Amino acid sequence: MFKSIVVGTDFSPTAEEALNTAIALAKAFGAKLHIVTAFKPAMAANIAASSLEAMAAGGAEFIQEAQSAMADEVEATHNAIMKRIQKEGISCKTHGIAEDAADSIMEVAEREKADLIVVGNRGMSSAKRFLLGNVPNKISHHSPCSVLIVHTST
Repeated sequence: MFKSIVVGTDFSPTAEEALNTAIALAKAFGAKLHIVTAFKPAMAANIAASSLEAMAAGGAEFIQEAQSAMADEVEATHNAIMKRIQKEGISCKTHGIAEDAADSIMEVAEREKADLIVVGNRGMSSAKRFLLGNVPNKISHHSPCSVLIVHTST
């Protein structure tokens, strides 16, 4: 039934529940799993919107450095997740994308011809790491395939 499954994660405990559900489904159906983490410094929009002066005063470099540090953290965490998943005999690929979470997840789903997107109903609420927005809602309305929203928190 499912040959390609995309799961979005921000590495929060609630996203871990969605990831575990996606892993179980991939194992049950022999599907390839695509793990997507979208990241963007929360301050990027504020700096970019504030003024050209801020950008000239080093704002652009600060954003690039923050994005690079996040990309490194995402890659390291993806590698750990991938090792765990591959031990279970599941084929997987990771995607770290420095863009909007919902758009990134749907883009990967479309590109990889996914049959299913799995997301948690709540993400990390702190802007400390990622700027997420209302990811499950946007995906449920605009997804190129079926969507499973895992109830991860009340």
